[in-house]
Amino acid sequence: MTAVTFDTHKFVQRLKEAGFDEKQAEGLTEAMRAAIDESELVTNKDLQIALAPISADLNLLKWMMGALIAVAIANFAKQYF
Repeated sequence: MTAVTFDTHKFVQRLKEAGFDEKQAEGLTEAMRAAIDESELVTNKDLQIALAPISADLNLLKWMMGALIAVAIANFAKQYF
């Protein structure tokens, strides 16, 4: 998984500018940092890896359906022409 950068100093400064005292700002910042560290973000690469088998199966199904339609058309053409 990818790491998310989080500027704790800037976050504390913004909270203090918004009216939080030092202790509140640091507590909230620590809680946010912990929540971000515990979260599991999925990247585009992770999705590609997870969905690759499904994509392969869909490609196989497309080919099978194409072959089935071709056989059906050939059978239809044989009967009526």
